[in-house]
Amino acid sequence: MTSLASRPNHSLTVVSSVIVNYRVAIVGAGPAGYFAAQALLNQSETQVEVDLFERLPTPWGLVRSGVAPDHPKIKSVAKVFEKISDDPRFRLIANVELGRDVTLDELQAHYDAVVLSIGADLGRTLGIPGESLRGSLSSADFVPWYNGHPDYVDLDVPLDVERAIVIGAGNVAMDVARVLAVDIEELAKTDIADHALEALRASKIKEAIICARRGPEHAAFTVGELRDLLDLDATDPIIDADAITAALARTAAWPEVPKDVRQNLEAFKTISERPSQGRAKRIEIRFFLAPREIIGSDRVEAIVLGINAFVDGEIKDTGESITIPCGLVVSAVGYTTKALDGLEFVKGSIKNVEGRVLQANGDAIAGLYCVGWAKRGPSGVIGTNKHDASDVVEKLLTDISSHEAKGSDDDFDVILTERGIVVVNLGQWRKINEAELSAGESAGRPRGKIVTTDGMLRAAGNRG
Repeated sequence: MTSLASRPNHSLTVVSSVIVNYRVAIVGAGPAGYFAAQALLNQSETQVEVDLFERLPTPWGLVRSGVAPDHPKIKSVAKVFEKISDDPRFRLIANVELGRDVTLDELQAHYDAVVLSIGADLGRTLGIPGESLRGSLSSADFVPWYNGHPDYVDLDVPLDVERAIVIGAGNVAMDVARVLAVDIEELAKTDIADHALEALRASKIKEAIICARRGPEHAAFTVGELRDLLDLDATDPIIDADAITAALARTAAWPEVPKDVRQNLEAFKTISERPSQGRAKRIEIRFFLAPREIIGSDRVEAIVLGINAFVDGEIKDTGESITIPCGLVVSAVGYTTKALDGLEFVKGSIKNVEGRVLQANGDAIAGLYCVGWAKRGPSGVIGTNKHDASDVVEKLLTDISSHEAKGSDDDFDVILTERGIVVVNLGQWRKINEAELSAGESAGRPRGKIVTTDGMLRAAGNRG
């Protein structure tokens, strides 16, 4: 691994007659982490070196383990990450977990600033009876399962049923429904994990029903996700035309209809008006349904959904319900950030003001920042993180420029190696990447993912 001592020396602070740079540690190698690194390295007023820590042997976060496999254009942002990695002031320190292999106190002592970009990878629960039954899953588990995240390879996903219910009204819910109910040959052209492809090939699911608590005008789908439904080869998208007509009538009374709402309603209307093609599978979107109970003895057998209505400008429970037989329920109702010792959390994100992490008493913790979902909660798209990270980095640079760089001679990757921790550096990650691309090329697919940590380390050259 390239040591800090071999990096180019850009003059800024003199400590004991040795010219040093500011060092910044970023924890979490997803989009927010990479965009924070980009913002740090692209500016020229303050010279910095960036160490990007990642708990897995592989970087890219949700671009690798969250984006649906049939959305390759979204995954292409990885090319930007690769370019950021080419900067000689950048290092990847992967297969290192905060709280297990290194403490936050250690990072704060070693670096001039620490940026937490740890995402929000825990799924919010529905909080209803029966949620613990076999066949009741969170999208926070199901999505990384089909994307080949090593922590979820052995997830129990019962697909021996004909109907699945997906709870939620955003792009994740749509991705889940699409993966469950598209023709398997459409997925076979993607980088979906082999174990998921094999399981889905044997799946009996014919119908995925997306249930939204509110109306069409409140859905959080992006219009592209809706339009994509019309391009599926073997799946009929189904939406009740009356529900869309009612939504259009309600929004007609609004002073102004936001562009995204207008586009969504237009897409909903187009889908609702298209006659069924009688295809083998279907994805249906239903509105004003809220989960009340999952029914079953030892596994999911049905779900009870309360019927909501739009009354006097509010969503209200009518007191009525419907029961839909099903064998799989996937909740996609949001995410929350995993707690870290010593940090305060508010509504699933780290307590902060404009990215400066706060103590319980409201005072800022010197040198500690957060970006991405850890900062603002699970909202926005991948591109949202770029502007967000730039804003936080601007504040970080203002703060650290007010004091001298710490100028430590210690190389953190060396410290970790001495502890017996197997560190994956940038060159080793590139070996993993090349192995996956080669495996994909041999199979006529974009990538053949390695889905176990040991397998990744072997590809990296860290295992015999």
